[in-house]
Amino acid sequence: MSQQSTTAPEARPDEKRGFTPPTHREILTILGGLMIGMFLAALDQTIVATSIRTIGDDLDGLSLQAWVTTAYLLTATISTPLYGKLSDVYGRKPFYMTAISLFVLGSLLSGTADSMYQLAFYRGLQGLGAGGLMSLAITILGDLVAPRERARYQAYFLAVFGTSSVLGPVIGGFFAGADTILGIAGWRWVFLVNVPIGLIGILVIWRVLHLPPLKRVEHRIDWPGALALVVALVPLLVVAEQGRLWGWSSPKALLAYGIGVVGVVLFLAAERRAGTDAILPLYLFRNRTFSVGAGANTIIGLGMFGGLATLPLYLQIVRGQSPTEAGLTLIPFTVGIMSGSIIAGQTTSRTGRYKVFPVAGSVLMVVGGLLFARLAADTGLAYIFTASVVFGLGLGFTMQPLVLAVQNAVPVREMGVATSSSLFFRQMGGTLGTAVFLSVLFSTVTANIQQAFTRHAASVKAALADPEVAQQAATQKVIALQQGKGSLDDSSFINQLDERLARPFHEGFSTSVDTVMLLAAAALVIGVVLTVMLPELPLRSVSGLQGRMDDEAGGPAVAGGATAVGATAAVVAQADRDASAAGPGPTSGPASGPTSGPASEGGTGASQAPSSDPR
Repeated sequence: MSQQSTTAPEARPDEKRGFTPPTHREILTILGGLMIGMFLAALDQTIVATSIRTIGDDLDGLSLQAWVTTAYLLTATISTPLYGKLSDVYGRKPFYMTAISLFVLGSLLSGTADSMYQLAFYRGLQGLGAGGLMSLAITILGDLVAPRERARYQAYFLAVFGTSSVLGPVIGGFFAGADTILGIAGWRWVFLVNVPIGLIGILVIWRVLHLPPLKRVEHRIDWPGALALVVALVPLLVVAEQGRLWGWSSPKALLAYGIGVVGVVLFLAAERRAGTDAILPLYLFRNRTFSVGAGANTIIGLGMFGGLATLPLYLQIVRGQSPTEAGLTLIPFTVGIMSGSIIAGQTTSRTGRYKVFPVAGSVLMVVGGLLFARLAADTGLAYIFTASVVFGLGLGFTMQPLVLAVQNAVPVREMGVATSSSLFFRQMGGTLGTAVFLSVLFSTVTANIQQAFTRHAASVKAALADPEVAQQAATQKVIALQQGKGSLDDSSFINQLDERLARPFHEGFSTSVDTVMLLAAAALVIGVVLTVMLPELPLRSVSGLQGRMDDEAGGPAVAGGATAVGATAAVVAQADRDASAAGPGPTSGPASGPTSGPASEGGTGASQAPSSDPR
């Protein structure tokens, strides 16, 4: 009996504090609340984009519509890393509740806006909340679930992302097309619908998410870094959104570039001075997984958002679909995302291996981009569906494992900033890609339309012989575009033209879409190279919350610093080499602990070493 009492394992730190790790059912309940917030953030951009023309017309400010989008993008991008860092210091739940509350408040105010300037301000408030919804949801999951099991739960998040990309145009088209709903202008429900859904999310998270208090460590808030980040990103994001209208080498654009560069320099200096208190600790870039993951996320975001921004335009302008029909046409894309995320999550959970998925996913995205680069004016829906599934499958394989790899490679105390940084770099890549690719699209389309008119000169001449068709062409400035003049800022007239006049527009626009998708595929080749370079470390066997509790209880402390990160990588690499040399071995430690099998089976030998626990 005395023998048992001396060898019985000591109670875990989480048990001492009265905290019991959540069951599968409880995790699913918490995920429900988190997914509501993620759904709102992911849905908002597509639903607003679909209805923004109706909103601008109703508020007499169509020319200001870009600022409504830019205001949201600015605040969401800037606040993302802030949420990650502050939640690492002060806890996840209060900041997640703050994020969803700000989003709901911004939605309510946006639904009452009387001018585009008001709407832009309220959308900025919405963005302040949106910046924390997705990053904190993924981080909270990391707190509750160990990396190996986390992979299969993260598939739910990607399913939300894919579903919102399809439902956004459908819902936005429905609201924008309704004059009034319950006595309120239809477009206002684009924002008001968020309010009851968000309140449900707040209630669910408040009731079911109970995280134990962690030891409070003195930190100073990196206000200089936050201010420098604003100075760096605001002008660069503004020029990304407005550069096509201003001109990329205009005085306004050059001024924005200059201020942005100064902001970047100030931000790097502030982060170096802040050290471990930095919003984005620079020493994390010494971690190869983090730095390669940042580059890969940027490229994936660039190819994904930049390339896909043109597909709805192709479907609506060339195929003549409504926004709702275009959203339904992209359902196979969502099927690909969901299938890829489920396959990656379940396989990673069973085997502990994850690197193969971002590599295969980035390759599939290149293939999908090349398939989309062959779109023509009369391409069949079956081909579009096939390309969408391939591209979506690549996204499903790529997005989840990249975040998981970064979360697993950094000390658990910095999982919040690591997660938010991954999404930050992906969003920055998406913003850059959207700006560059749409600029390429609209800067080449006029010349391509002119060339198409030349190819169809005979049929166009026959059409213009009809006085009614000729009058229509003159009214819609078709002749100017035929001569390579004018712009395509308003494309609504194309679908009302005589088929013989519309054909050159369809061919010219599809040619420009092909150019954009070819550029996206070329960019994604860099993503393939980066994912091949991504290290594959053994997945930890404990959740982020348990790892932090173990550290606080006097276990192997891995403080956030350059030494800790380097030690973590070195120890895991050594454990990987030792395990590979020794082959599968017997379990060590208590029966409930992790095994010390080879890294290829998700072993966690490194996490068992008392002096170098990578948690």
